[in-house]
Amino acid sequence: MAKIKITLKNALNIICKVIVLPLALICKLEEIFGRKDSEVIFQLCGDAVALLPGLPGAFLRRAFYVMTLDHCSSHCHIGFGTVFAHRCSTVADYVYIGRYALIGSAHIGERSLIGSRVSIISSNALHELDDNNQWTAFSADKIVTVSISHDVWIGEGAIIAANIGEVCVIGSGAVITTDVKPYVMMSGNPARFIRKLDKNNAE
Repeated sequence: MAKIKITLKNALNIICKVIVLPLALICKLEEIFGRKDSEVIFQLCGDAVALLPGLPGAFLRRAFYVMTLDHCSSHCHIGFGTVFAHRCSTVADYVYIGRYALIGSAHIGERSLIGSRVSIISSNALHELDDNNQWTAFSADKIVTVSISHDVWIGEGAIIAANIGEVCVIGSGAVITTDVKPYVMMSGNPARFIRKLDKNNAE
């Protein structure tokens, strides 16, 4: 029975890749021939697949990002309404991303759980005041890839703008602006240390 389910899932993954192949090809052409920071088509296609409903939508979203991100595992879940702003992201095996997550440039490690409406920001300094006290425009040179290590659990509505070590828990609504050490629980705005997690029980 398990082998049948795996075979069926693999077949559906292939079918979904064929369906979203035109979108992936357009994005690849943009990446090859466009400007360095050109991701307009990638973001447009990402917005489109984000709104595909139900289980078919989950399969199609995953297939699209498998073919367009730097790396995306075929064994992950990307929820309804979730979008990646930049293709320079990686999603490892058995990652779960809930609904309406907004992800800039990020590495998401194995078995991590990303709650609904989580925002992973590519930098906390994408815009700066210039000499005329005007905010500068977005620049691809300022994008920083946020690293979320393996077995991290991020609660609903959290804002992540810094790296998170392995086996951490980030509470709902937390705002992370400085790197988080492994095996800790953080919560609050601004986020504060709650307690150390037991490595023996977490592994």
